[in-house]
Amino acid sequence: MNLISKDFIHNIAPQLDLLNTLGGGVAQAMMRVDKREKGVVVRVGLPSVSPDNFHVLLQNNTLTVYAEYRHTPEDQLSAPIFSHSMQLPANLDPNRVDAVFEGNELQIRIPFRDPAQAREITIKQR
Repeated sequence: MNLISKDFIHNIAPQLDLLNTLGGGVAQAMMRVDKREKGVVVRVGLPSVSPDNFHVLLQNNTLTVYAEYRHTPEDQLSAPIFSHSMQLPANLDPNRVDAVFEGNELQIRIPFRDPAQAREITIKQR
């Protein structure tokens, strides 16, 4: 006799993680920044969080990554379960940031600026 079904466990696990987070606990997020030859990759792993619940914002050279919990995608009410902001250094190009969800991990790729983009500024006389 099976008293607890797999569906029940699958449906209750994210809610227990949410209650733990709202109660002052910590969602088990993993975040790291890997330096590559052409730029950096910010990797965020958050168990049991759907790719649709992640958000990446870039404003004034500040990169913010956050995830929210919604019981169903149609729910108007959401609860934040992870948030991290970081200031991008000047050698990274904020105009060429992209993000992809691969496996169970969000990857935000930020290439280095092209050093050849330097240009001389014309001085105007009045």
